[in-house]
Amino acid sequence: MGNHVLIYDDEAEILQVSKIILERHKYQVQTRDCCENILEDIRAEKPGIILLDLHVPPMGGEHTLRLLKDGENTRDIPVILFSGLDGLEDISIDLKADGYLKKPFGINELLDTIKKYITAPLLCYLLL
Repeated sequence: MGNHVLIYDDEAEILQVSKIILERHKYQVQTRDCCENILEDIRAEKPGIILLDLHVPPMGGEHTLRLLKDGENTRDIPVILFSGLDGLEDISIDLKADGYLKKPFGINELLDTIKKYITAPLLCYLLL
């Protein structure tokens, strides 16, 4: 868990940019363009947070979020909805996501969202 971020999005550019930004800030990042094997991914990667696009195939973010929040081993992993849809805040509340990040986003918006839930190792050392 810890500083591990798992990102699900069907847009390759979003995955690439997000990964670069977060890795430069000492997060471990895994990206996926579909959520078909999300439970296996979580068991293997043990993420501290999941960024989940609402339109990621094959199930879509809404179904995937419900699956995660209903699962005994996954319900405590923060899931941030990651979308360009209007009304994302309301959608996030309705689906009981832990938060949301509206696309397009800025570097600081991405980092601030992640920092609400997990801290990179470098920051942990600074606190000691």
